[in-house]
Amino acid sequence: MLIDYFLMDVFTDVPLAGNPLAIIPKADHLSDEYMQKIAGEFNLSETVFLLPPTSSAHAASMRIFSPSMELPFAGHPTIGAAVHLGLRIRTTAIRLEGKIGLLTCVIERLGKKLGYSRFKLAQLPKETGAAPDRADIAETLGLDVAEIGYEDFQPGRFSAGLEFTIVPVRDEAALSRIKLERRGWGDIYGEVHGAVYVFVPKTEPGKIDFEARMFEPGLGSGEDPGTGSAVAALIGYMAKNGTSFEGQRSFKVRQGMEMGRPSLIEMQMGFTGGELSHAAIGGKAIVVGKGQLDLERALPGGGLRMR
Repeated sequence: MLIDYFLMDVFTDVPLAGNPLAIIPKADHLSDEYMQKIAGEFNLSETVFLLPPTSSAHAASMRIFSPSMELPFAGHPTIGAAVHLGLRIRTTAIRLEGKIGLLTCVIERLGKKLGYSRFKLAQLPKETGAAPDRADIAETLGLDVAEIGYEDFQPGRFSAGLEFTIVPVRDEAALSRIKLERRGWGDIYGEVHGAVYVFVPKTEPGKIDFEARMFEPGLGSGEDPGTGSAVAALIGYMAKNGTSFEGQRSFKVRQGMEMGRPSLIEMQMGFTGGELSHAAIGGKAIVVGKGQLDLERALPGGGLRMR
């Protein structure tokens, strides 16, 4: 059995930067187990599988798998899937059915292999609990306790579908100096989604408003180059910690610099009467490859069941 796939780099407009993504454009004949196996074979942070939508008004149904589990929501797979579909069917807006709900995406075609998309979050980010102690956070990041926090900003825990511990640090020097300590991570942050998003506001905002890094020991290197779901959680954090204005504004978050895979993520926030009323994530994506998986021998006696 031959299965087509595409490889994209997301949150960038040049190959070999941003966050890599595998897309299986026709996955309706694949079992859940087979999707998980394929995601493990690619071994990227996420692989997205596109299936026929339940409604004819929608472009596709989308399922997202890490190498070890299915995820209800992730940012760079949504951007990549939207750009992939936009390049293929030449549309400017689509709706994707995700596990978390309906995701409305606007799309701009920038070239034969390059596009931009922005999607409105299916649910507004919310605070999910208290953050771990600052001393524990500092130990896991290899920093001094005094470096955890920025002015009045202190760690918090937020989610727009995936939970993150949001950690502001004192300056960009502290951000770049982080050295992950994996021991005891699960005890401090939780075993299932123990992801930490560390950020610092730029002191001279311009093209970049925030510098950030995302850590999770379950990732191969322990770090992710571009994390839309973390930026979605950051929106909730900023709203909770005093950010408010009337109308909508966009901010730029840069991530992945220390990994040599710079990512630029658009964070859009909207407020009505002082309350967060709109949240969206945007970015560019570029096709870097395509091919076929030849899995004929994997089917007989392989313990994998097709639909």
